[in-house]
Amino acid sequence: MKFITIFFIIAMTLSTATQASEKQLPPCPNSPNCVSSQAKDTDHFIAPFKILGNVDEAWAALKKTLAGQSRTLITSETGNTLHAEATSLVFRFVDDIDAILEADARLIHIRSASRVGYGDFGVNRRRVERLRSELQQARVIE
Repeated sequence: MKFITIFFIIAMTLSTATQASEKQLPPCPNSPNCVSSQAKDTDHFIAPFKILGNVDEAWAALKKTLAGQSRTLITSETGNTLHAEATSLVFRFVDDIDAILEADARLIHIRSASRVGYGDFGVNRRRVERLRSELQQARVIE
């Protein structure tokens, strides 16, 4: 009986570790108003952020940069994930921004997507590239 209990505990621990390292961003819809570093198609794909130095410093810089953007609010976060919402100025549309820190691979996976509508006039792609530029200026990503 002890063997079964120990085996069960080990199996659950390995399962939990595997799930944490395989965290996925929500998929992009078929519409062109979303970009994701985990997208399989070229229309939605955007490169992840490659961390240069300290992983924790890069993650903190991402949070600080997001929090510093106008009309953007981080609504939830865990140790290695975060969700933010960006609200447009005129029509008050809300876009979702999700990030996952993959510390072992030294990557931050990123997704930005409109909640409503079909097109976004490139707003989500520009948002992610602006984040990339600010984090590059802070010298925390390539």
